[in-house]
Amino acid sequence: MNWRERALCRYEDPELFFPIGTLGTGLALLQTDEAKDVCHRCPVMQRCLDWALEIGPVDGIWGATTEAERRVLQRRLAPTSATGAMPMGRAPFGADQAVSS
Repeated sequence: MNWRERALCRYEDPELFFPIGTLGTGLALLQTDEAKDVCHRCPVMQRCLDWALEIGPVDGIWGATTEAERRVLQRRLAPTSATGAMPMGRAPFGADQAVSS
């Protein structure tokens, strides 16, 4: 079964996950918080976030994160050496968590 078939957002208004306006203010902030609440109850939240990080810049709320939050995660997780190796003592994102698929 595809992870998207188990996503709770399938049962919500899709517009909830694509807030209109300046993120972090007014209605967009309320919408973002409400979307993230759905994500936090979702059995495939981690898989959704992994997908959004893998695919690159995508609009909307994915895996309980905004596009700006995912950019921060990607910078934090980017390899720091010319060989592409992860810094010592750092596991890839989500490696310490079970991923539902």
